[in-house]
Amino acid sequence: MEKSERVFHDFYKICNLINTITKMDVRLIGEEGDAVLQLINHSIPAVLQNFDDEYLTIHKILRKNASNSYYYYINSYGLEYIAAGISKNRASHGFVLVGPFLSTIPGMEFISDIISKNKLPVSERKQLQEFYTSLSVISSRDSNSIGDLLVNMCTHKHIDSQLITSDASKPSLNKEQLKMNIAESKHIIEVRYKYEKKLMDAIAKGDKQEIARILTESNSLLNMADRIPESPIRSAKNLSLVLNTLCRIAAERGGIHPIHVHNISEKFAVLIERAPNLPHLKKMEVVMINEYCDAVKLFSTNHYSSIVKKAVDYIELNLESPLTLNDIAAAIHVSPSHLSRKFKNETTMNIIDYINQKRVEEAKLYLQSGNISITEIAFLVGFNDLNYFSRVFKKVTSLTPSQYVKTDNY
Repeated sequence: MEKSERVFHDFYKICNLINTITKMDVRLIGEEGDAVLQLINHSIPAVLQNFDDEYLTIHKILRKNASNSYYYYINSYGLEYIAAGISKNRASHGFVLVGPFLSTIPGMEFISDIISKNKLPVSERKQLQEFYTSLSVISSRDSNSIGDLLVNMCTHKHIDSQLITSDASKPSLNKEQLKMNIAESKHIIEVRYKYEKKLMDAIAKGDKQEIARILTESNSLLNMADRIPESPIRSAKNLSLVLNTLCRIAAERGGIHPIHVHNISEKFAVLIERAPNLPHLKKMEVVMINEYCDAVKLFSTNHYSSIVKKAVDYIELNLESPLTLNDIAAAIHVSPSHLSRKFKNETTMNIIDYINQKRVEEAKLYLQSGNISITEIAFLVGFNDLNYFSRVFKKVTSLTPSQYVKTDNY
């Protein structure tokens, strides 16, 4: 075993224990600021990944303080972490970092502040919202406990535990009863899969009326027996995760860009795990199905040609950037005149009107938060001129941005 492996051997086990208990990301950082071990549950968006200097800063602060200290660190993106130094033979070798997590629920105002303060691209807002929503929100008492746990685990030698179990009882197997159960359930299983297919087809079409009918009609058939009898909530969560996957596949078939599908899927994967009881989980499944359905109606490009699909996707992903017909045509490798003609025929709008409408929809979300100036919002959504932004906003909504803020239209 190499020297570095010998030094970190105990801390690998400690990091695994902390990750398992807290369900949060855990990193083992060496004294040079390099990540020796990363146990990651959340993929941090690319626009937030700038941690190299921060690792060194955290290590420097920990080394200045007593060995029983832990550091509660919040970066400019509002991501919160807890760190505790590790040492062996009185020499500092780095630290263990737990997080990111949050101490407040990340509403629209929170996300808007992060974007405006860090000058992040507004096209990342949906992805950022999904990411922040997926993080654990913990109390000060919880964070103090995690800090205390870290200090105690990082300042003592790890002791491997030994498991002692009771003898497992063997279930009796009644072959005749097993045959009877199979015969009785065969028809139910076939009907259940038929309804699953119908549900996926309805989601792919964005047909909420059909979805409501299917859910009512198949209510008892789609309820499956507990596959983990000793933990009904775990059984239900597993089935909800399967349903999330089916919805994701159906939404992709419905013509949603993978980024939108991924964001919805990630959000509900986290919410399913956090569900406190079975009734809550049941309600969430309906919300989840309807959200995928709404996304199909809002973002589907299935009814567009390949060229217009590419143009719409490019606009969605670059909304805050300067966008012209020539820029978009060059990005998707078609002639501007051909793109303009196809786009108008299929969307009934020219490209500039379509871009402006999407930017106004985005601007409404920031106006609703009420904590960012109209000038900042204009720049965030891709307008370089406040007067032009106001004219476009009024053309789309019949109100100026200031009038919109004063109304109850949202």
